[in-house]
Amino acid sequence: MTKDEIFSKLKETLVKDFEVEESSVTLQANLVNDLDLDSIDAVDLIVKMKEYIPGKIDPDVFKTVKTIQDVVDVLYPLSNT
Repeated sequence: MTKDEIFSKLKETLVKDFEVEESSVTLQANLVNDLDLDSIDAVDLIVKMKEYIPGKIDPDVFKTVKTIQDVVDVLYPLSNT
């Protein structure tokens, strides 16, 4: 998957499953402050993204992500394994 494809899937998932306003989902959007996600939502997001990412997703890596761009950057190497 390309980074654009990952972003597209993230956006689709956030809008559909987390009821986030589509216009709010940008690469610069902060997961907590802009999208109002909590730590449980972040875990749910990881679980939902496993459907599209063949590599193993280590939840500990997600402790450092703050923005949508961070999520894309973490998932991108895993999508090509």
